[in-house]
Amino acid sequence: MYVNMASKELRASLGKYISPLLFSQDIHSDVNVDIALDWSDHALWWPDKNKWLTRARSTLDQYNVQADARLEFTPMHKNLKVVLPDLQVQGMSIDCSVKCFTAVVQICKELGIRRPEELSFMRKWDREDLKRVAKDTHKRKKKGDNDVVNSPLSANSTHMHNSQGSLDGGKLSPYPSRSPSGPSPNSTLARGSPHNLSSPLSGYSTLNGGSSGRLSSSALSPGSMHSLEGIMESSLANSRPIPAKEAFQYLHRPKNFSEKARVNCAWLDSSVSLTEQGIRENDFIMLKFKFYNFYDLNPKYDAIRINQIYEQARWALISEEIDCTEEEMMVFAALQLQIQQQACLPQPDLDASGSHNNLSNSHGEEDEIDAALKDLQESLEGSAVSSHGDITHIPELCGYVKFFKPRKLTLKSYKRYYATFKDTFISFYRSKEESQGPPVMARIDVRGCEAQPDVNLSAKKYGIKLFVPEPEGMSEIFLRFDIEEQYCRWMAACKLASTGRTMADSSYEAEVRALQSFLGMQHSVASPTSPHNSSQNTTQSSNNTTINSINQADIQPEDFVAGRFFRKIKSKSLVTRIMEAHNNVQDMSLMEAKLAYINAWQSLPEYGITYFKIKMANSKKEELMGIASNRIIRMDLNSGDSLKTWRYNTMQTWHVNWEVDHVILEFENEKVTFGACELSCKTIHEFIGGYIFLSMRASDKNQSLNEEMFHKLTGGWHE
Repeated sequence: MYVNMASKELRASLGKYISPLLFSQDIHSDVNVDIALDWSDHALWWPDKNKWLTRARSTLDQYNVQADARLEFTPMHKNLKVVLPDLQVQGMSIDCSVKCFTAVVQICKELGIRRPEELSFMRKWDREDLKRVAKDTHKRKKKGDNDVVNSPLSANSTHMHNSQGSLDGGKLSPYPSRSPSGPSPNSTLARGSPHNLSSPLSGYSTLNGGSSGRLSSSALSPGSMHSLEGIMESSLANSRPIPAKEAFQYLHRPKNFSEKARVNCAWLDSSVSLTEQGIRENDFIMLKFKFYNFYDLNPKYDAIRINQIYEQARWALISEEIDCTEEEMMVFAALQLQIQQQACLPQPDLDASGSHNNLSNSHGEEDEIDAALKDLQESLEGSAVSSHGDITHIPELCGYVKFFKPRKLTLKSYKRYYATFKDTFISFYRSKEESQGPPVMARIDVRGCEAQPDVNLSAKKYGIKLFVPEPEGMSEIFLRFDIEEQYCRWMAACKLASTGRTMADSSYEAEVRALQSFLGMQHSVASPTSPHNSSQNTTQSSNNTTINSINQADIQPEDFVAGRFFRKIKSKSLVTRIMEAHNNVQDMSLMEAKLAYINAWQSLPEYGITYFKIKMANSKKEELMGIASNRIIRMDLNSGDSLKTWRYNTMQTWHVNWEVDHVILEFENEKVTFGACELSCKTIHEFIGGYIFLSMRASDKNQSLNEEMFHKLTGGWHE
């Protein structure tokens, strides 16, 4: 609707019933407004300036609205199709006039997801859209146009989401830039159980349980809001499996690091409203976890959040957004199988700490009080840390290690040394007897290093690939160990040293146990067939009976492993290996398996790294910049090898030069300047500021979300 004032009476009506906006000038035309309707959700939208006029106390003069301006009087809430991390599509009404971050907070509150600051919206792009992104960038380079603000990659672009000039009408295709003949959400989300289980929901288990965007009437009892909430919570906390072929309509399958970086052009600007970023009525939009710094995962309160994190991790592995070894992939597939099986079974109750509650219901209230008191005590005194022996003793690792430092035109030959790891330094000696003297080479300081596992359990190969920071860049070092126990302890020490901590830290033993647990799940174990294993408690026996009755023909390996493994290994062999790996995890409950999946995902070398294609200042070579929760990594675009790493705790300032669109990072000893190749530097700036914001979260679990601080750290100054 176009707002054009012709009389004082109409202006008074609009001012009284629509908003307290004071219209300061006449814009001649006719208006047909029904003032009896509720206009509380309406506001003025200025298409030519791409902005909302929402400041109620401002006049049109103050907005610089001229007589020939076209203003649209439209609802602020728009119906959008939100694709969740588990690929369910929720038809939701979202306020498109507020900042994107505020809209995410509102949506997470409605969905029951805690810690909304970890999530954000992405555009729904497919491979063709991403190809056009690369072509448009190439054309701009040929023309010498360095302005990316008006490009299809920028946050304010409307090129990719054209809804024929209407704020209220849109295409029903999940690919808004093309014809509406794309795959419909109904075909993608018609989820049947792989084991032919009955379901209370028809169609797919989302809030929009049918094509009309409403729940099926047969799913709810009349007038029961508790039924609605229960069904919605159940569908979000336990997602039904989707065949990979259908899921790939909503997923990207990057083939190289360049494509992995291009996918991140789709993130929306958190400080700009959805409408100002080209999102229109009925558009598809993706809600995903943006910052990989998960805080306070509590199984009792975060069933939905844990499930959505698990689903995003699962699809990232299957779509090959993140790489893993063959043995690791079998572990992930086994955990996925266990989760799908346990989702069909009743689960034990959880207490506040997330552990299983086997006590009677009469003590439930008392248990909650005890748990609350325990949380209070830990918050006041800190968690209990066992410190046996002399607390002044500095932990040290020592033993024979195979060492190799690659050089140009040299063969990969390891040399055996007696090595010691103390504080953050590794020293090498020819033998144990010489360890009291000087080392054979200079001590290696691994503070701020990048530690990547180089493990092959079938070949009994336990190695660590270290990228050690040096003034000129990152130095590559290979370490190899004889036994698994030694590898786990050295790997845990390297991980702590990468963050500036030593083995004296209380988290060292927990890190060692986590590594041992992950490797333990990768060992092949024969199926338990002895009669002793079946004589356990009733619940355990029931679960095992259900698990052992699974027919291998029901397992479709392409839905459990990444495509490269499916192409490499025969289908029958894959199913056999998945079942063998499943023997290690078949005693886990549903929540234990999901948390084990998330922990294993977090152990991968590429976990939590968001890639961007950049150019360093005064350089024409394209490189890769990885933004993680605790560091920034300069990488090779082709191989992904680390060239240099900077930690946030050494960063003094970070800002953007908007005139040349460069990110400027100032550290203790150097200044780093680079520009983005395929998107605005605002996106990179937001990732850095977002991680700094998340690192500032206090131990108080009831703290309120400081949106003003988030925008202060992520937004910067941008016209």
